[in-house]
Amino acid sequence: MTKLITIRKPVEGRWIAQSGDINRFLAVSEDTGGAYSQWEAIVPPGGGPRLHVHSRENESFYVLEGELVFQLGDIQETAAAGTYVNLPVGIPHCFRNKTQAVARLLITVIPGGLEGLFFESGTEVEPGATVAPEPAPGEKERIGASAPRYGIRLLHT
Repeated sequence: MTKLITIRKPVEGRWIAQSGDINRFLAVSEDTGGAYSQWEAIVPPGGGPRLHVHSRENESFYVLEGELVFQLGDIQETAAAGTYVNLPVGIPHCFRNKTQAVARLLITVIPGGLEGLFFESGTEVEPGATVAPEPAPGEKERIGASAPRYGIRLLHT
């Protein structure tokens, strides 16, 4: 296997808004030989993904700034900056920013490839963006249509 080196400077990477959050992709499957994908999520007050379950990826979260409430199966956990969460495949989960401050977290999925869901269903935004535009018309439907192709089952609409 060819060794791949990836360097992303502070505003480099692909920036995608989805469901009100901004995701800056640091390493995509193509960069890692499929081993993993990693991105920074900027989550505004009230933000976070719908409850869902992965059939392919293990997923980990490291809270960089702010505070998020995670739903991990039957467990609800409040995670402040510095908290790490590792989640095996098959566990229903979501997170929500219930504060009035922006939260930031680092998300890693193993193996890589899930970024394709964001690229298909989200909206590209300017590098360095800190506020997501209103979700584009049909975004929720695009996410619903794309999710099964990526082994994601959405549990709440």
